[in-house]
Amino acid sequence: MVVSFNRGARGQNTLRQLLSSVVKDIMDDKSLVINTSPVEVYKAWVNQLEMQTGEASKLPYDVTTEQALAHPEVMNRLESSIQSLRAVTDKVLASIFSSLNLMPYGLRYISKVLKNSLHEKFPDATEDELLKIVGNLLYYRFMNPAIVAPDGFDIIDMTAGGQIHSDQRRNLGCVAKVLQHAASNNLFEGENAHLSSMNSYLSETYEKFRNFFQAACVVPEPEEKFNIDEYSDMVTLSKPVIYISIEEIINTHSLLLEHQDAIAPDQNDVLNELLLGLGEVPDVETFLGKKIQQTPQRVTKGLDITSQPGESLAKILEIPASELQETEHIKIIEKRAILDSKTPEKMKYSRSILEEGQLPLEQKKRKIQRNLRTLEQAGLVSSENKYQEIINEIAKDIRNQRRYRQHRKAELVKLQQTLNALNSKKAFYEDQINYYNTYIKTCLDNLTRKMKCEWQKLK
Repeated sequence: MVVSFNRGARGQNTLRQLLSSVVKDIMDDKSLVINTSPVEVYKAWVNQLEMQTGEASKLPYDVTTEQALAHPEVMNRLESSIQSLRAVTDKVLASIFSSLNLMPYGLRYISKVLKNSLHEKFPDATEDELLKIVGNLLYYRFMNPAIVAPDGFDIIDMTAGGQIHSDQRRNLGCVAKVLQHAASNNLFEGENAHLSSMNSYLSETYEKFRNFFQAACVVPEPEEKFNIDEYSDMVTLSKPVIYISIEEIINTHSLLLEHQDAIAPDQNDVLNELLLGLGEVPDVETFLGKKIQQTPQRVTKGLDITSQPGESLAKILEIPASELQETEHIKIIEKRAILDSKTPEKMKYSRSILEEGQLPLEQKKRKIQRNLRTLEQAGLVSSENKYQEIINEIAKDIRNQRRYRQHRKAELVKLQQTLNALNSKKAFYEDQINYYNTYIKTCLDNLTRKMKCEWQKLK
C-alpha cells in the first residue's frame, strides 16, 4: 500500500526524473551486451566459433558452470561483461544518489518512522540491520521494479508495437541485480561465486547506499514540513490538495480502526473522537453518499426569498405574498429560464428540480414550511430561534461561493489534464491496434502466397 501510494501521480513522475534518462542510455547503447551467466557466455562463444568456421564444434554444448569457467575465453568474456556492468551501474548510482530531494516526502517520512519504530522494538539491532530494512523499502520495493521493467512503470516512452529487446532487458536485469546486492550488502557467493571479483565494489557501493538511506530518513515532521498546527484548519484560506483514491481512503480507515489501540492509546486523543464519528468502514456507495446529497439540494433549492423581504424566515413564510411580489417572482423565474436554456444539457438540473423552481411564490413557501418541519423533526433546525440554523447555513454557503468557484476551476484543470492524458493513451492504443492489424494482415498475406506456391508445385 505504501509503495503503491508513492507510485501515484507525483511518485511516478519522481521515478521518471530519477531513472528515465539513465535507463534510456543503457537501452540505446547497441554495443552494450552484459551477460554474467558462464553457461550462456560459453554457448554464445561456441555458436560464434561454429559460425566463423562453418563446422560443428568439437566442444560439448551442454556444460555445467564449473566446466564453462574452465575455458579462458569464457573468463575473459565474463570479465569484460563485469567491467561494462560496473560502468553502467555507476551511472545509475549517480542518478539515484543525486535525487534525494526528488524522493516523495511521504515515502521518506515512512522510512524514518519505520527505522525509529524498529529501533524502539529491537533496541539491540545494529544501525546496519535497520538500514537494510529501510533500503528494502526505498530501493528494492520502490526503484528496483522500475529498472527491471521500465516499460511496465511508464519510465520510458514506448512506440506502438515497440518492445524491449531481450539483450536490453538482460542488461537492465544485471544492473538491478548488482544494485540489489549492494543495497543489502549481500556479497556474491555460492552459485554467484564467479562474480566474487565484484565483492569489493559491492562493499564500497553499500557504504554509499548506507549514507543515502540515512539521509533519506532525515526529514522534518509533517507539522514542520507543511507548516501546520492544531489551529491551521481554522485559519487556512484554501483546502490542501492530496492525491488519493477512494479505495486508499477506505483502506486507511480500515487500518486506523485495526490499530486504533496502538495509534491512539489515550482515550482523550482526537483521533479516537474522529474514528467514533466516522463509524464502521463504509463501502464505495456509502462513502460517495449519492442518495444523501439529494435532500439538502432540494431544500436549499426551495429557499428562494428574493421576491419577499422580511424580518425573519418565519415571518416571510407566514405573511401571504402580495400580487406585486408574485409578479416580481415570475420575472425572476423567466430570467432563470432564459439562462437555463443556454446551459448544456448534461449540466442542467433534473426535471423535478426545474419544475419546483417554476412554482408560484406562495406554493414555494408552503413547500419550504413542510421541509422545515421535516428538518425540525430530525433535530436539524428549531422554530424557537426562527430557523436560524438554516439561515446560517445559507449565509455560509454564500460566503464560500468564491472558494467553491476556485475549487471548481482547479478541479476542471485537473479533469482537463486527465482527459488529455486519456486521449494520449487512447491514441497510443489505437496505434498499437493498427500496428497489430497490419502485422496480422501481412502474416495472412504471406501465408496465402506460400500456400499458393505449394499448390502450384503440386500441380
